[in-house]
Amino acid sequence: MKIKIAIPSKGRISTPIINILEKAGLGLEESGNRRLFSKTHHNDIDVMFARAADIASYVEDGVVDLGITGLDLVKESESDVEILTDLKFGQTSLVLAAPETSDVNSTTDIKSGVTVATEFPNLTNSYLISLGIEAKIVELSGSTEIAPFIGVADLISDLTSTGTTLKMNHLKVIDNILNSSVKLIANKNRYKNKKSLINTIKTSFDGVIDAEGKKLLMMNVPTDYLKAVERLMPGLTGPTISQVISVKDTVAVQGVVNEEEVFELTSKLKDAGARDILVIPIERII
Repeated sequence: MKIKIAIPSKGRISTPIINILEKAGLGLEESGNRRLFSKTHHNDIDVMFARAADIASYVEDGVVDLGITGLDLVKESESDVEILTDLKFGQTSLVLAAPETSDVNSTTDIKSGVTVATEFPNLTNSYLISLGIEAKIVELSGSTEIAPFIGVADLISDLTSTGTTLKMNHLKVIDNILNSSVKLIANKNRYKNKKSLINTIKTSFDGVIDAEGKKLLMMNVPTDYLKAVERLMPGLTGPTISQVISVKDTVAVQGVVNEEEVFELTSKLKDAGARDILVIPIERII
């Protein structure tokens, strides 16, 4: 039973997605900027490269079984797909913005008949309708920030991660339309028919995400110092302790810790009596 996954062929989320596939055990066998398809290390799972904006439609239409793309693009395409998991990167927000000199400071200041420029006409129009605002939507394919200053629109809706670009272009945020991140999505019928393999893929992806920012600490500890080390060691369910056969009165201790804790924790563990401390990367936590 074959599974085909669509991923972006380029853009800021393309490389992180390929890295997740690799860590999940689904590394690509073909590479190159002009590739359209690639086999993976799993015989029954292939990858198709596509425009990020087209992936949700391909999933809905059954061209592919699964897709990885931003929630903003899923919602904009109005595709009826199953959202399986949040890959927890590519965070961005679609916001409504106005020039800093504008009298519009909140949604209550917006009058019907307003013109809004955006790359997301469906999301923007639905949002304004929900507020009871009739607007003219001008669809642009880029450089949305300039629209109010050249007479194309009164307001814009645009993606922002930090708000820096909006501020640089003398725009202020009026309201948040949608918070987005990268999702794993599935065709609803294919998910029913291929649930076992698709859930295996989802579990592997979740394992990669859960392992992000985590390290495995391993060390030997004389039993006289074990209590002191145990008090220092965090872990998903506490540290694991096992006997070291070759060294009398010594145990092996290991635990999963957050990466930002490693620097200070290793020093404290050493002072508490731990030795032979290893810091090991984690690819997946299942």
